[in-house]
Amino acid sequence: MAEPLKHFFNADVIAEIARMIAAQHRAFDRNAFTRSALAGLDELELLPRARHIAAALRTHLPPDTKHALEILVASLPPIVPVEENHEFSSFLYLPYTVFIGDHGPEHFDLGMQANYEITQRFTAEFSIRPFLVQHQERTLEMLHAWTSDASHHVRRLVSEGTRPRLPWASRLPMFQRDPAPVIALLEKLKDDPSLYVRRSVANNLNDIGKDNPDVLFTVARTWLKGAGTDREWIVNHALRSSIKRGEKEAFEILGFGEQPNSRITECRIVPERVEIGTSVQVEVRVHNDAKRAQNLLVDLQVHFVKSNGSTSAKVFKVAAFELSAGESRVVRKTISVRQHTTRTHYPGIHQVDVLINNTPTTIGSFTLVGGE
Repeated sequence: MAEPLKHFFNADVIAEIARMIAAQHRAFDRNAFTRSALAGLDELELLPRARHIAAALRTHLPPDTKHALEILVASLPPIVPVEENHEFSSFLYLPYTVFIGDHGPEHFDLGMQANYEITQRFTAEFSIRPFLVQHQERTLEMLHAWTSDASHHVRRLVSEGTRPRLPWASRLPMFQRDPAPVIALLEKLKDDPSLYVRRSVANNLNDIGKDNPDVLFTVARTWLKGAGTDREWIVNHALRSSIKRGEKEAFEILGFGEQPNSRITECRIVPERVEIGTSVQVEVRVHNDAKRAQNLLVDLQVHFVKSNGSTSAKVFKVAAFELSAGESRVVRKTISVRQHTTRTHYPGIHQVDVLINNTPTTIGSFTLVGGE
């Protein structure tokens, strides 16, 4: 089993942060900072660890916030060109982003410059949110300028930092109520050359649709006019939660609004008795009974057993395709029943449905047994 990510913040990482800071500020007491940062660290989870280290930085950097921010920015290493910041080593800067988010808004221009620099090495999607809350108009004005920045990391920040429901972050209620300022930014990024940016645009729209589905649907219909494959992908990805929620207009936008004239001719659920910690494969053959081609969106819905014995349905994406008259196609999906941080599995009978254009057909069940 992989080691929890929280263990990344250990004595070695704290020593590296101390070295970086001390290289720019000779008066920085590395030993005192290290003692403060390590005290009680083992009892904390990932984000509290980052916040704890940031608090130690605040204690041992100069009391003048502006000077402290200048030292943090100066301590950053040169930018290494990468497509996406997925390396665990970049998590070293998570305490930096906490510090910038907490103290940067006091000095707007310097704080925004810190966000600009940090996002090209890690991400500033968390630290920029206090700027949006405290200085909304000034921050939006700068984000509009950043939509044309040469760095795709900066352009992605424009979208990712304004997501109303960004995971791990506090929500932005003003954009949940009125997403128009965010849509204006996304309009400038919808044809961005970087998939990294376009994926963020889709995720932002997906967030918006949870509070304002009509806004999402309007944008989706508008963007599909004259769209190329890249923009079509954005719309498809942005509508994924709407599809899972069974919202009719989402199916219509994607061309799957018609009641399907189809049937399941074969199905297999293997194994029928599944150990928690393994997986189950579902295979079905879909037959087009119509005398013309049909666009079909095929999903699976599993009714997971909860701790109290009731069930909760979860939809899994499977396939979307055009099926000619009288044609059949086999589709498969492997479903993990490992314990996840977002889903805990419990023993019991789990009903499985196939959804074709959101029309459900129950095809059987599997029994979950044991435990990890």
